Amino acid sequence: MNDGVSRRRALGLLAAAMTAPGAAMAGAPAVSVRPHLRGGEIATRAVGGAKGVIARFGLPGEVVCAVADVRSGRPLEAVQDQDALPPASVAKILTTLYALDRLGPGYRFRTRLIGTGPVEGGVLKGDLVLAGGGDPTLDTNDLAALAAELKQKGLREVRGRFLVYDGALPYVHSIDETQHEHLGYSPAVSGIALNFNRVHFQWAQGAKGYAVAMDARSDRYRPEVAMARMRVVNRAVPIYTYADRKGIDDWTVASGALGKEGSRWLPVRRPAEYAGDVFRTMAAAYGITLKPADVTRNLPGGTVLVSHDSEPLHEILHDMLKYSNNLTAEMVGMTASASSGQRPENLRDSAAAMNGWAAANLGMRHTRMVDHSGLGDASRMTAGDLVTALVQVRRTGTLRPLLKPFPMRDAKGRVVKKHPIKVDAKTGTLNFVSGLGGFLTAPNGTELAFAIFASDPGKRARSKGAEGDIPKGARAWNRKAKQLQQRLIEHWSAAYS
Repeated sequence: MNDGVSRRRALGLLAAAMTAPGAAMAGAPAVSVRPHLRGGEIATRAVGGAKGVIARFGLPGEVVCAVADVRSGRPLEAVQDQDALPPASVAKILTTLYALDRLGPGYRFRTRLIGTGPVEGGVLKGDLVLAGGGDPTLDTNDLAALAAELKQKGLREVRGRFLVYDGALPYVHSIDETQHEHLGYSPAVSGIALNFNRVHFQWAQGAKGYAVAMDARSDRYRPEVAMARMRVVNRAVPIYTYADRKGIDDWTVASGALGKEGSRWLPVRRPAEYAGDVFRTMAAAYGITLKPADVTRNLPGGTVLVSHDSEPLHEILHDMLKYSNNLTAEMVGMTASASSGQRPENLRDSAAAMNGWAAANLGMRHTRMVDHSGLGDASRMTAGDLVTALVQVRRTGTLRPLLKPFPMRDAKGRVVKKHPIKVDAKTGTLNFVSGLGGFLTAPNGTELAFAIFASDPGKRARSKGAEGDIPKGARAWNRKAKQLQQRLIEHWSAAYS
């Protein structure tokens, strides 16, 4: 691999960038460094290095990787590190860095209840507005707390309308429109969310057929919802169907797919109606009767009666990386884009803003994301881009504490609790797509930044129309990809520590 710059000059430029004040986030290196195989690694060459590990493992499809020394910034080894593949949820690393830079680690999302008229004698002579502030973590407990606080303020009646404002962010029907409608990890996105925009579907078979319930449950409450309904239909396939019927999420499910009883979370396609439905129930529990919610994209003026603030952004991002929540990534990413003063029109628009930021600030010039979560398989990232960014931000100490420990396993697949190699990384998984990026610390303390992307685009394309959540062969392929990731980590630890 030759990008037109000598290795010595490239390493010098990276070292200069790393030692400059504020370099980690202020600007990209003058030259985007790409790891490549070092000529002096005789022992590594003897077994073919990472390329040999990949070839011997025989994972079908494409595999690319890169690794660099964190302390010196020195590129160590790479295989096709400029070939862009879908990063899946590894993309959330980039979203994390983008949000921290644009919003700051202490940023909090605020959800407000606004009165458009005066409150006299416990009566609001105007509209009550539930105003979303882009909080991806708002849940039923929070809405109940808002209703309780409203009651404590002495409000007992609302003369006007009940409005839900969701215009802080653009509305998106599904994070990835190619996904099946019933998959809870691809819900709708808007300026307000509740329970990660998922509704709980529960069923039980009785003498007269199935009893079903749709609710917005939390650990404290189980309010039933009117904006989502389910009918059990006597058929085998399709398993689920969805239709938007006058603002109601109208679902059917095949009876042949249900056992005697069970439950699952389904995506919400009408987040504002969902939040309004549940808040209306919570308010009624405190003696405040509201009219059915109307949705507005324009924020009415008025007085803030009560509000709820989220946890600080760094905690939200920690949980996003730990649980790989797609809705959190999209709402945080779009909020970061909107912080410039110009709200993005859609996910692609927001992702394009992030791509430009990543190129300018992290040297990620070959990354082309279409969303912030990595769920869309049209996104592309190179291993070289990610390693360049990881080396750069490691000096700030910001990212690694947010990453989840990656478990190392023995030959039988069992987790080794005291494995000598310590890995903190973000995984990424789609059907026939697997990624891993982060940091490893070798037994002697050497710290390396690495990225591994694998994809079998042919099998993924053929599996997209298959019924069910996971197509045939996907589990086995993804399991083998994860085994290959550990082989490469073990190889790098031995070769470069």
